[in-house]
Parts: sequence; C-alpha cells; structure tokens
Amino acid sequence: VQLQASGGGLVQPGGSLRLSCVASGFSMDWYSIGWFRQAPGKEREGVSCIRSSDGGTDYADSVKGRFTISKDNAKNTLYLEMNNLKPEDTSVYHCARVAPGYGCPVVAYGIDYWGKGTQVTVSS
Repeated sequence: VQLQASGGGLVQPGGSLRLSCVASGFSMDWYSIGWFRQAPGKEREGVSCIRSSDGGTDYADSVKGRFTISKDNAKNTLYLEMNNLKPEDTSVYHCARVAPGYGCPVVAYGIDYWGKGTQVTVSS
C-alpha cells in the first residue's frame, strides 16, 4: 500500500490550492480515506474524511466551508480543494487510509497507512 500526496506550495492568504493523493495497492472503493495536517510544534489534526460506504464527508470545524474533499475511484485518487486559505492552514498535509472498523471523522489511531506529506505554506 502506498499513498503519495502532491500539490502543496506557497500561496497568499485568500488563495487556493488543490492537493492530490494517488493510492496504490488497494482500492478507494473499499476504504474510507482522509487528510491530516501537522504544523511544527502542534498536534496532528484530522482535516477531512470521505467514507467508502456512501461517499459522505466530514470536516474539521477549522476548515468547514473552505475545504472540499473528493475522490475519483477510477483514478484511485483523493483530492482536497482548499479555498480562502489562511496563515493558520500552513502545515504538512498527509493523506491516510482509514483502518477497517474505523470511520470518519478521521483519528490518528484509526489509520493503518500514512502517505508522505506535502507542504502548504500560506503567507504574504
């Protein structure tokens, strides 16, 4: 199983970015999957999750209304559209597979595979 996130970068406050996460070794049809972020000196935070069962989504309060999670099962790819970015969104973003028996919202102990992160920096 591998998860590879990309799409991070430097953006000004109010700007947008779209993160992608390509999965291999399993099908997103059968697993819930989500995004976490972790900034230096801060705890890891579950950002968003999409359920395999019904495609339902969940968001942290800090990103509701600004971020949108989606996936393309045919491409086995997860996305995170981030709009109206704020400096406090600066972090390394990781995609992660939810372990069987767990669901959304994502929690770190409910993850069985983590992808390498992509850095998002929001600064003027």
